[in-house]
Amino acid sequence: MTFSRRKFLSASAAGAVAATASFSAPAVAKGIAEWRMVTSWPKNSPGPGMTAQRLADRITAMSDGRLKVTLYAAGELVPALEVFDAVAAGNAEMAHTASLFWQGKMKASFFYTSVPFGLTSEEHCAWVYHGGGQALWDELYAPFGIKPYMAGNTGMQMGGWFKTEIRSLDDLKGIRQRVVGVGGEIMRRMGVSPVVLAPGDIFGALQSGLVDAAEFLGPWTDTAFGFYKVAPYYYWPGFNKPNGTGEALVNRAALDGLPADLKAVVENAVQAENAYALAESDWENARALQALSQKHGVKLRAFPEDVLAEARRITPQVLDDRLADDELGRRILTSYREAVDLCRDWGKVGRQAFLRVR
Repeated sequence: MTFSRRKFLSASAAGAVAATASFSAPAVAKGIAEWRMVTSWPKNSPGPGMTAQRLADRITAMSDGRLKVTLYAAGELVPALEVFDAVAAGNAEMAHTASLFWQGKMKASFFYTSVPFGLTSEEHCAWVYHGGGQALWDELYAPFGIKPYMAGNTGMQMGGWFKTEIRSLDDLKGIRQRVVGVGGEIMRRMGVSPVVLAPGDIFGALQSGLVDAAEFLGPWTDTAFGFYKVAPYYYWPGFNKPNGTGEALVNRAALDGLPADLKAVVENAVQAENAYALAESDWENARALQALSQKHGVKLRAFPEDVLAEARRITPQVLDDRLADDELGRRILTSYREAVDLCRDWGKVGRQAFLRVR
């Protein structure tokens, strides 16, 4: 698929004007329902933008057109970081986004995107599907009338783009970095000034000097956004985001209003897209990383050991501090840590051991 960063960024800006328009009710006639899916992504952006469109298409096709889902990219109906509110209010039946954006509403929401030094993508899926993670997620979103699903995954993330080389922990001090999720607090405690920006605003912020560094996703999506043009140093490992789960939000009343077979269509469509997108990201990230170093002259760098050691040291305390007064959040943290402990030994003798010898 041909992809233009300029095209989708300009479309997002134009859409912000359209977002002021009033909502109209979805059409329901002759047993056909029409749902609106709002997203946090520029239209068809590699990774989550493409996942969102495929998910809308899957539901429409699997329902034989009885449940037609129309996608609206970031800004076309609502701004990128307001899609949760739109679904909660019933102004859209569905959204595709990432849970880490909602920490102002629910302190523990970030667990369902990624946790620093936490579960990998495969381990995260195991926790949600089989380790009790979904039930806790449902409980977290229930007060807002929203049913959440895993619906796409961008896989292992990179550590981010920097305009200057980071040779030690001291070099982080004073840097302004676009970083979201609990990772923003970890970076703040290491001397960084975290800045929250919607995905479509990152390139302009890097280019203008509003930020000195930015983390987003992996090589495939990051390449499409053009970050390599304004920040030549690309750091690994992505300790902040060892997983990249995207979420589908569904208005609970809209979901409950569907017949049983269409509910099953929605649930099977999100599961299918979750698996497909992770495989796609692993493949495309590998290709993009090769192109970044060989074609675009990007300087790949490993984070210095003192940066990794400090981030690892402070992460448990950041998590504890964040959820100290949040009973549900502490239950999610306990469940998550139990999952990490369970997966650790298998990971050592399984995937980690194999990759070392391969």
